[in-house]
Amino acid sequence: MTPMKLIILDRDGTINEDRDDFVKTPDEWVPIPGALEAIARLNQAGWHTVVATNQSGLGRGTFDMATLNAMHVKMNQLLAKQGGRIDAVFFCPHTPEDGCSCRKPLPGLFEQIGERFGVPLRDVPVVGDSLRDLQAGAAVGCQPHFVRTGKGGRLGDGAIEALCAHVPGTRVHADLAAFAEHLIRQERKSRVATGESDSGFGRLD
Repeated sequence: MTPMKLIILDRDGTINEDRDDFVKTPDEWVPIPGALEAIARLNQAGWHTVVATNQSGLGRGTFDMATLNAMHVKMNQLLAKQGGRIDAVFFCPHTPEDGCSCRKPLPGLFEQIGERFGVPLRDVPVVGDSLRDLQAGAAVGCQPHFVRTGKGGRLGDGAIEALCAHVPGTRVHADLAAFAEHLIRQERKSRVATGESDSGFGRLD
């Protein structure tokens, strides 16, 4: 049986625009240009995408579960228009003071993902705009990818270089669209090298 192709994505700052005061309503959930199209391209190339996100606004009482669910309904409705989907959203509702094991940079959410899908997470790509996203993924053996959107868009080259030094092997991309193109090209090269056909595999435009 062919192993499941899985990608783990951060949410705020990676898929949608981040806010210093939290994304609190569906109206404030605004996709980063090109991000939804990138997820759809990955889906069409055979990857399953899941989200791992800290949502301490729940623990702080900034918004409730119904509102969080409404944000994700909006996300999936917009994605469906592009021909894409998120398989599942894993979230930590706790504040930093709660001392949980699921708040990134701790790997609890990633362990839940591995258990839910029954797949080893070694070399599964994780994409995020902050150090804690990469640290959480690296703790379970994921392949780290940093995007220069959200919090990452506020960092200069030196700060990004220092961040990457904390998580060896991190690749840096302009945004989620650039990551998708990188991954699709990488798999195409791998297929050619092993003599497999890539007919109909992904698209590069």
